[in-house]
Amino acid sequence: MTVHVIRMPDLGEGIAEVELVAWHVKPGDAVTEDQVLADVMTDKATVEIPSPVAGRVLALGGEVGQTMAVGTELIRIELGAEAHAPVAAATPTAAISAAAAAAAPAAVATPTAPRIEPARPTAAQRPIASPAVRARAWELGIDLNDVAATGTAGRIVQADLEAHVARGGPRRPPSPAPAVPAPRAAPTADATHTVKIVGLRRKIAQKMQDAKRRIPHFTYVEEIDVSELEALRARLNLQWDAQRGHLTLLALLIRAIVLAVREFPQVNARFDDEAGLLTLHDAVHVGIATQTEAGLMVPVLRHAQAQDLWASAAEVVRLSEAARSGKAVREELTGSTITLTSLGRLGGIVSTPVINHPEVAIVGVNRIAMRPVIRDGAIVARQMMNLSSSFDHRVVDGAVAAAFVQSLRDHLEHPATLFIE
Repeated sequence: MTVHVIRMPDLGEGIAEVELVAWHVKPGDAVTEDQVLADVMTDKATVEIPSPVAGRVLALGGEVGQTMAVGTELIRIELGAEAHAPVAAATPTAAISAAAAAAAPAAVATPTAPRIEPARPTAAQRPIASPAVRARAWELGIDLNDVAATGTAGRIVQADLEAHVARGGPRRPPSPAPAVPAPRAAPTADATHTVKIVGLRRKIAQKMQDAKRRIPHFTYVEEIDVSELEALRARLNLQWDAQRGHLTLLALLIRAIVLAVREFPQVNARFDDEAGLLTLHDAVHVGIATQTEAGLMVPVLRHAQAQDLWASAAEVVRLSEAARSGKAVREELTGSTITLTSLGRLGGIVSTPVINHPEVAIVGVNRIAMRPVIRDGAIVARQMMNLSSSFDHRVVDGAVAAAFVQSLRDHLEHPATLFIE
């Protein structure tokens, strides 16, 4: 029997260990060359590990959630014609354990697979695709059963979705689940379900824990009348939507942040608390907190101070789509100097956003709602929105934080000032 041992590859950038976040095979499975065996996560990205050989899986070298050093045994594969008999499941071998470095969540990096003749999955088969590809297909309204697969072993890759759209293939939501679920036994009163926190979800948990443990948060909430701002945005979209694209509220908020940090540079900064150094930035790199299927990611709109409103709006959309589809690259997910977070229609009345360490400020946007307010002694209906912003109280005093938010309020309630340098 010829056995090929695949070891954890060196993924570059000084990475010494990775977290094993998913297996795509099990002992006894036949694998083809370039078939994806496992997903591993570095401090910044999830990477698929393909097989360099064809054969049958003998043993797995680790469990999901385990931290593995580069060079340790990942999997054993019996090669070629000898790989004909099923093998018993093997107990994963121990791997080196270490605490994963806390880092901002990042996107899925998928190695390019060699091209082969397209294969369309049959109705009885569940199409083979990564979570990022499935999320992108859902966004485009594409049923993966309609997509011709060119990846190894009938796997659908991002290029297949793009080709499907380019040739005008059918775009419809996937078939809904049956209206009546299959009957199942009623759960007992003390039933529990255990979910292992691994991969991106673990990175998010570590980062949030680290931020709350290290940073004394000070949250300041202010009410903003955005009636004039929304009227201006509607007018600009009516006039320029076709030529310049849709102008979003976030683009106007980003512009207000750019102007406000000129008065209060302390909030556009990163704090190295171990070295005791506060770095104030002239450039405004705005992190856009984005909810994805895999968890929270923060793509970065770089040099917001140099963007006009429509360029900012378009870039926010591009970055959000890249994060949700798993196409955002490392450079798009690092280096923010201040973060903007919004839950859209789920924004509620108030929130307490967690600072994106090592930044010192985060601006939280709550939903817009019509509320009765008093103007010139009369009760009138106005479009109101709360800003819930948090600051690192070690380096940003409460008075500075409040003044910064009041500056934002002034710009947003008098939108003409957004166009004055």
